[in-house]
Amino acid sequence: MRSPGRPPPRREVERAFWAKVAEGLSSEDAAVAVGVSGPVGSRWFRQRGGMSASLGSGPSRGGTWPSPSGRRSRCCAPRDGVREIARRIGRAASTVSRELRGNAATRGGQLAYRASVAQWKAERAARRPKTPKLVENEQLRD
Repeated sequence: MRSPGRPPPRREVERAFWAKVAEGLSSEDAAVAVGVSGPVGSRWFRQRGGMSASLGSGPSRGGTWPSPSGRRSRCCAPRDGVREIARRIGRAASTVSRELRGNAATRGGQLAYRASVAQWKAERAARRPKTPKLVENEQLRD
């Protein structure tokens, strides 16, 4: 299996980049100002067509940046059981168990859940364009 590559910088860094662009900095200067390389800033600018990912709510439109979804919370201590975590977040224990098992990463020879890696994997899986289900599944199409 091929490596999916390096995880992207945190969303806060990209938000800060777009805020600097909205202030009038070039993509290269905005990237350097937030701590990433100039070519990365150029790539972000090019990939988004010069627009931030949140079209209607960014500071350039008079709004504020949306807060992260918080779906993958770090509020639960590793010693807490699956049922306790499920109770706190209002989900089924099976859902929490599946999340922890499916997104465990080897760290120091042990499996450990890392919310940032899990979020990165979810964002990679959600990328577009995707092949529509009816196109790829003949049984559903029929």
